[in-house]
Amino acid sequence: MNSGHSSSTLTSHHIYWIVAGVTFLTLLVSAGVRSTPGVLIVPFELSFGWTRAEVTFPLAINIALYGLCGPFAAAFMERYGVKRMMLIALSLLVAGTGLSVWMKTTWQMTLLWGFLVGTGAGFTSSVLGAVIANRWFKEKRGLVVGVFSASGAAGQLVFLPLFAKMISSYGWQTVVLATSLSALLTMLCVGWFMRDKPSDVGLLPYGATEPVETASAPYANPFLSALNGLKMGARSKDFWLLAGSFFVCGLSTNGLIGTHLIPACMEHGIPEVTAASMLAVMGIFDILGTTLSGWLSDRWNNRWLLFWYYGLRGISLVFLPYALDSTFLGLSVFVVFYGLDWVATVPPTVRLCSDVFGKQSGVVFGWVWAFHQLGAAAAAFGGGILHTWFGTYTFIFIVAGILCVTAAGFVLQIHREKKAAAHSV
Repeated sequence: MNSGHSSSTLTSHHIYWIVAGVTFLTLLVSAGVRSTPGVLIVPFELSFGWTRAEVTFPLAINIALYGLCGPFAAAFMERYGVKRMMLIALSLLVAGTGLSVWMKTTWQMTLLWGFLVGTGAGFTSSVLGAVIANRWFKEKRGLVVGVFSASGAAGQLVFLPLFAKMISSYGWQTVVLATSLSALLTMLCVGWFMRDKPSDVGLLPYGATEPVETASAPYANPFLSALNGLKMGARSKDFWLLAGSFFVCGLSTNGLIGTHLIPACMEHGIPEVTAASMLAVMGIFDILGTTLSGWLSDRWNNRWLLFWYYGLRGISLVFLPYALDSTFLGLSVFVVFYGLDWVATVPPTVRLCSDVFGKQSGVVFGWVWAFHQLGAAAAAFGGGILHTWFGTYTFIFIVAGILCVTAAGFVLQIHREKKAAAHSV
């Protein structure tokens, strides 16, 4: 061990999992902040007299920035370090949520929840998890990605029911202050425990027997690195298949269900706390499904995994309008089924990006993730507009289901490069 780190309490045996744990905590809190608007839509409408479209427009900007920051986040992490960028991102979450206590107009909501929170969340997105998994783990990488991916569900599980109850008892202002405090406490954990890469503490990635070559020089311009990653990916058919299918993934998960399921349940007479609890239960099954998906992605053909994930998700979305009109049992079946599939697409998509694009997979996945969030933004704002026009979510859910079935066909066309395929065998 390096003598410079001999006084550290982070032993070589545990530091891999400490770094993974801090990363998971950051992703979890970020997910909690991102999921909070789901319980704030109706309170904002009642407090300020805003329409559904007016409330969801800032949320669409939030979701879009959450994705568009992804490729630049990967490049900035290469240039300035993961720990520094995590601290900056968390500070944006602290400011965006905390200052919204004094929010009065839609432009203020757009600035705070759209731009500040969206940018902060973008630098603490799945791209962060992919960078940490690729840097710190050679073995068990798929499992680690699966656990990181489950952080979004865990955020729902921890925050949504609590926040819904707090709104009913104390008002929405208490909730935004609680989100700000949680991000601030996470900053302290990152500052104390986080490390950029294994070599900082004289270690190799977990399971590696020789040093791993880095993707880019530390002095590389982060904007050029991100744009070069897009340029390289855009020349590949596989990139567009991955990006297109992930666009549908974002549209059908945090864009549609994450934003609109609670208001849809309330329109069918389901109390907000109960609806938020359903999303939390969905989060429990998402943790199971995504962790299992990470395990499967290390062992099975990832294209076929994605085929089944998208196909089954499409069927469940078509079923959702009938579940909302049926008994509690029908909606419970949807919650369990959809929860298992919620973020299960992430580990196979990360693995396919790694197989196809190699050392540049971090930046390329950032752009694939950007398409995911553009799809989510389209569903968040588009769902609000269509609901304003039609007064119902039925048409929106069915169209999303059809798009998922279409995406299931896309993913089977993804081909690994021969060299990468041979290496994986």
